[in-house]
Amino acid sequence: MHKGQIMINNIPIDVYEYNTVIVGSGAASLNAADALYKLGQKDIALITEGMNRGTSRNTGSDKQTYYKQSTSIKDADSPLKMAKTLFSGGAMHGDIALVEAALSLKGFYKLIDIGVPFPHDTYGQYVGYMTDHDENSRASSVGPLTSRYMTERLEEQVRRNGTVIHDRFLVISILKDESEDEAVGVLALDIKNINEENYGLSLFNCRNIVYGTGGPASIYYSSVFPKSQSGATGIALEAGAKANNLTEWQYGIASTKFRWNLSGTYQQVIPRYISTDKDMNDEKEFLEDYFDNPTDLLNAIFLKGYQWPFDSRKLSNNGSSMVDLLIYMETQVKGRRVFLDFTKNPNCATVDGGLDFELLGKEAYDYLKNSNAFLKTPIERLEKMNPLSIDLYKDNNIDITSEYLEIDVCAQHQNGGLDGNIWWESNLKHFFPVGEVNGTLGIYRPGGSALNSTQVGSYRAAEFITNKYNQEPIDIKNFTELVDKQVLRRIDLINNIKIDNSRKSNLIEVKEELQ
Repeated sequence: MHKGQIMINNIPIDVYEYNTVIVGSGAASLNAADALYKLGQKDIALITEGMNRGTSRNTGSDKQTYYKQSTSIKDADSPLKMAKTLFSGGAMHGDIALVEAALSLKGFYKLIDIGVPFPHDTYGQYVGYMTDHDENSRASSVGPLTSRYMTERLEEQVRRNGTVIHDRFLVISILKDESEDEAVGVLALDIKNINEENYGLSLFNCRNIVYGTGGPASIYYSSVFPKSQSGATGIALEAGAKANNLTEWQYGIASTKFRWNLSGTYQQVIPRYISTDKDMNDEKEFLEDYFDNPTDLLNAIFLKGYQWPFDSRKLSNNGSSMVDLLIYMETQVKGRRVFLDFTKNPNCATVDGGLDFELLGKEAYDYLKNSNAFLKTPIERLEKMNPLSIDLYKDNNIDITSEYLEIDVCAQHQNGGLDGNIWWESNLKHFFPVGEVNGTLGIYRPGGSALNSTQVGSYRAAEFITNKYNQEPIDIKNFTELVDKQVLRRIDLINNIKIDNSRKSNLIEVKEELQ
């Protein structure tokens, strides 16, 4: 690293110089930093708005999944077979599918080596289970916080390597050589010094940018993304990075006060769905109006555990995605509020306060029977099958043993994003979007494939950089000439922000209106 200072418009701006800067601190960015270091490129730094703010660190689900080639003897699997599964989901490039399949075990075993405790049997087989949109038992899990375990162990590696971390730095512009359509650096705000005369503006002169900023988390009002994550896809698009499949999003039922996916056992215990007016009056079990009989209703709720993402193909014949659509109708069309009630069973299947299990379809009946969960109420069944799911909400000041849980159909994951080749390099040269910000995932992706993509894509970018783009940063004088006008545009934008200390800020109102 070399640090200097330049003057732009009479404003002193610190300049840091590296071969590569990694933007973000999630599973993809941290793995990129560790991979670069271990492949021999140590002139690197990680820039993050906050080490603990991203999706990888702050979200999960009932059984958060890592998807990789099967390692069990009961499955005949291969990279080609897995690639075909990824490709068949639609809007997924075949060459990228093959890369993600071929390197899935490399990424998986690295995580094991650094301490992520994926379960294995007596013989050392990392046993798996079948996830959605999959025909093999390729899924593995460390529980609801798999991605958090990943980021914690990867951060340990990065810190042990001694990689420089610029924490509390907000990247606001991708800088490029406009004549070559080539990234040459980033402009960031040092948030700790944002009130200084230079607004905390900081320049990073670098040969390469690995961009792991996650999905554009702030663009939807109903969202499962943690409130701490904002995303930064826009400034990449502004710099000329092409997008891929931006329309492809994954939506599902989630709690809104504390943002969490309500998949798995939250649905398989068959809670009661109710809607109310804005003041929580006029309580109604709205699903009953739309299903032909109690068995179809119970079956749709149960299947939401397996089939959590909204899928238009699961609307016909009383399919599970009818539940999502009906929630949307209540909240967005009728302006009502929707809640899950784990203290009572759906009214249409209640006998003496308990659930009439004879009304269940065979799959739901067998599942609850095999789980020894023929218990009176949904919360008793949840306590039996997954007590940690109750503790999770208690840890966030919500007691689902006694209170309603407010929910909505929420944006959960962007399956599209920025475009990249089989080395995860954008059309903007030397710019590598990795993780969720990269649109590799297709439409019907197998559950857990996103976590595999974070590890494979970041490793591929590190491999390419180490072997092809290992030059020193460009001369500071040339760098200044290339980025001077781009930085001035940002300074003008900052100067035009109107702050009237005598009036309440309207920032939140404008943001919510846009969302």
